[in-house]
Amino acid sequence: MAGRETGETAVPAHSGPVRDVVEYDLLFDCVHCGLCLESCPTYLLTRAEMDSPRGRIYLMKSLEEGRITLDDDVVRHLDACLGCRGCETACPSGVHYGRLLEQARDFVDRNYRRGFCDTMRHAAVRFSFPYPARLRAMLWPLRTAERLKMRAAVRRLAPRALREWIDLLPAQTQAAPVYPEARWPNSGGPTAVVHHGCVAQVLTPSANRNTERALAAAGYRVVQLAPTACCGALDLHDGNLRRGLDFARRNVRALKRSGAQAIVSAASGCAAAIASYGELLKNDPELAGDAREVSARATDLSTPLLARGTPAGRLECTVTYHDSCHLVHGMGVREGPRKLLALIAGVRLVEMAESDLCCGSAGSYNLLEPAMAHQLARRKADNIEATGADYVVLGNPGCEFQVAAELRRRNSSVRVIHLADFLALAASGA
Repeated sequence: MAGRETGETAVPAHSGPVRDVVEYDLLFDCVHCGLCLESCPTYLLTRAEMDSPRGRIYLMKSLEEGRITLDDDVVRHLDACLGCRGCETACPSGVHYGRLLEQARDFVDRNYRRGFCDTMRHAAVRFSFPYPARLRAMLWPLRTAERLKMRAAVRRLAPRALREWIDLLPAQTQAAPVYPEARWPNSGGPTAVVHHGCVAQVLTPSANRNTERALAAAGYRVVQLAPTACCGALDLHDGNLRRGLDFARRNVRALKRSGAQAIVSAASGCAAAIASYGELLKNDPELAGDAREVSARATDLSTPLLARGTPAGRLECTVTYHDSCHLVHGMGVREGPRKLLALIAGVRLVEMAESDLCCGSAGSYNLLEPAMAHQLARRKADNIEATGADYVVLGNPGCEFQVAAELRRRNSSVRVIHLADFLALAASGA
């Protein structure tokens, strides 16, 4: 296998580690039983062992022990992983696959020279997405084009790769439902803070706003973070471990200062990242304790709302629910959002097949690996349309963009909506 490794070269086979790729001992939690295979989206599509969690763990171990070189094929199989962590839910041995993948990708980032186009894609994501001001500036031409009714023309003139990115973006001038202001004082309630994220605060501000208003309506005292730093998830998933940890430290300090008893994010990837700070910073002499405390307070929207018995409103419609990967596999939240939807009068909830199979968004995966992402989006849209639902409700902006783009390509009438926006729709009586 020809490669472009810039780090250490391969050495003869050893029985122990010769490279610092991952936490070596964690590799042995995997007993290679194969129960993870059918939960892995890429394995379902390719049926290739090296595109399964078991196969990728074998690659990590081989790299660690110096039995293979870091070549193009190895990187391709590691890049193809969505990091959805569906394998962790299926695994009876408790393998920490997500942690292993992040460490392996950090090793790749430090030791592998990508081709020019691949380097530019990764650089564009890293430069813009974690920084809201930069992202807003980059989207300004598209917002202007929309106001002039020229978005379609801009898309036609754009290069193919850029067209795919444009297709994922929601309408920049589209109005969103607004949750009514709380009608009773909540000064005596528990405190909550909503982490606005980086991409979410630019592309789906309504989800943040409606999350805060729903919490306030349930009696929470909502405090603000100003400004909100990226949670670090995009960097952690892309192998930029150093900056991801820097973002984690900034957030631990800010979230600790907030004093909030519940830390909520409208982006499930952000919520799962915050919930992992305790593990990520366990060796930080200054912040390890605070990181554990912050992680313990991280939650999704449904949990604090159900704890307070929030009024849910009324809406006559049929809905189906898509389980965002890091919410269901990273945080173990499956039933809460469904219970919340069931409290809304007039809502008929219909389960879709493979509701917890990744839609192909996976942070920036749909931008970096569009071919595989398109296949998963089509599979997800097939399952959604089979339910006959009016709405597909979900808890992550990335999933929202990915699924909505595929349904638009089909001219489908199914509306994709964030859970917080759906609650606002029901509460407002729209």
